[in-house]
Amino acid sequence: MGVFIIAEAGVNHNGDMDIAKGLIDAAAEAGADAVKFQTFKADRLVCSDAKKAAYQMETTSKEESQLEMLKKLELSDAMHEELISYCGMKKIMFLSTPFDVESARMLKKMGLSIFKIPSGEITNLPYLREIAALGNKIILSTGMSSLIEVQEAVKILKEFGAINISVLHCSTEYPTPMEDVNLRAMLTMKEVLGLPVGYSDHTKGIEIPIAAAALGAEIIEKHFTLDRNMKGPDHKASLEPDELRKMVKSIRNLEAAMGDGRKVPSGSEMKNIKVVRKSIVAKTEINKGEIFSAENITVKRPGTGISPMKWDEIIGQRAKRSYYRDEMIEL
Repeated sequence: MGVFIIAEAGVNHNGDMDIAKGLIDAAAEAGADAVKFQTFKADRLVCSDAKKAAYQMETTSKEESQLEMLKKLELSDAMHEELISYCGMKKIMFLSTPFDVESARMLKKMGLSIFKIPSGEITNLPYLREIAALGNKIILSTGMSSLIEVQEAVKILKEFGAINISVLHCSTEYPTPMEDVNLRAMLTMKEVLGLPVGYSDHTKGIEIPIAAAALGAEIIEKHFTLDRNMKGPDHKASLEPDELRKMVKSIRNLEAAMGDGRKVPSGSEMKNIKVVRKSIVAKTEINKGEIFSAENITVKRPGTGISPMKWDEIIGQRAKRSYYRDEMIEL
């Protein structure tokens, strides 16, 4: 199986089902494997006086609290069911990140087989235990985490029943500065944890997810929106549909280009071997019986005669017949 590409719609639906379906359309048209939303009840997620992150203050009303902002972005059970059905019609997997145990249980009842654990829950012991016990495949994001914290979370998940865990390297900043990406940390986690790894990207552009795929990421997740100019906390740090298509296409091209690791001529280049390689030919006219030397033979295209690798075998031998200039030498 190739790289599993998750188009992260997140809360970029702005609570509007038409926008949510438009996001599903865009993800399916881009060729993503899954489109992912977020499942939460704001009252269970944040305290009434919880402050917004700095990037949220820049992209939403400064007057509203984080709780007020999130309430507008909730998806009801009925909305989930409608979106799951719509994804089925569009032949793309529906995923969602449950931010609390009740949401996870609801998603499981709706048939989801994969839970995406967000970076903010990696130190939430009760949540990790309950999620693990539900028995789904788990994709764990690790933004803001140390390796020790990731190891502890994985240990808890395994202890409470999770048997299929993938870990995503991530930086929880929107957008992430290039100097803070640290893609090699993904390889460190793969080595230390012995688990499949991937990358959840919050940088601008598409080059970092492509680089992550080249380094061996098995899962790539990227936020996208229908329009970066829309109001909402995550639009500014998201790809637009044409960019998402380019990212998916680039990763698929990369997969094809990675190959199987054997160093052999490819099928497409075989036809060029005789054209591009060289043969031993007469440098000047050569008479029968004349001794081949660097003065009367040379190397030129095409490669249809004796290989120049046999040069030392030819030098010193006598010509068995006469040759004209540029004629292929024969033994």
